[in-house]
Amino acid sequence: MCLLAVSFQAAGAWPLVVAANRDEFLARPAAPLQTLRDTDPRILGGRDLLAGGTWLAVNEHGVVAGLTNRPASGRDPAKRSRGELPLLLAAERNAREAVAHFRDSVRCADYNPCWLLAGDREALFYVIVAGNVRPEVRELPPGLHVLENRPIDAPSAKAASARRRLEALAGAGEESLVRGLRALLADHDVPAAAVEDDVPAADDARNDGEPRPASPPQTRAACVHAGPYGTRSSTIVRVPATPRERPAVQFADGPPCQGGWQEGGHLWLPRFAVPGGANESRSRGGEL
Repeated sequence: MCLLAVSFQAAGAWPLVVAANRDEFLARPAAPLQTLRDTDPRILGGRDLLAGGTWLAVNEHGVVAGLTNRPASGRDPAKRSRGELPLLLAAERNAREAVAHFRDSVRCADYNPCWLLAGDREALFYVIVAGNVRPEVRELPPGLHVLENRPIDAPSAKAASARRRLEALAGAGEESLVRGLRALLADHDVPAAAVEDDVPAADDARNDGEPRPASPPQTRAACVHAGPYGTRSSTIVRVPATPRERPAVQFADGPPCQGGWQEGGHLWLPRFAVPGGANESRSRGGEL
């Protein structure tokens, strides 16, 4: 049950702030934050070593794109990896051009369903990849937006809890903001409304049309520990107001409750980029 918590034009010096958890089966191989593309725009993100691509991509111009999967059994392995989609969005210099190109070029039928958030310092968009010939794109207003593994407008105790934590960080200085975002991502509390909230939304059924079974209560927490499934990594991105400055990126290669946060800013430098982005051994900065 992945989580994308976004503050858009609501966090003082940082027009766009993204706090993200990637939840996945623990046995699925993945590599931590690294350089995924070393040409303009340079793109950073973790890498899924099974299907390729990434769950969250950020480029040097401040475009950030992340996805959450639609919880469904019967996934079609013949379709293209959804991990391609954040990379497609992050390949543009600004979010508005990115979603316009995305909407015109992506065929939803080529991918299993998912939802995405894509934005920069100027605009933020909610994107639905499901069913239709082309993706559905909605521009979001300034404010706080939280996306988990259900439509952004669907009732969600998990999203509501994350939003309350974001609200509490309004006006926080840099250190307090980062500390608060880490605490948000490391939260194990299961909201009291989580059991009622797990009633599937209208388009949250399985791909074969059958109702989706209820997920374990632990998946309603921000930081998930549910046996073979759980939070695998976390990322915090802060996009500065000045276009000349690159985004500040921090990441934890593992559950955020275990600490191990590292600074990813050195990955913007050309000397850390290698062909294909296979840069795991050199991409690890010092722990924070």
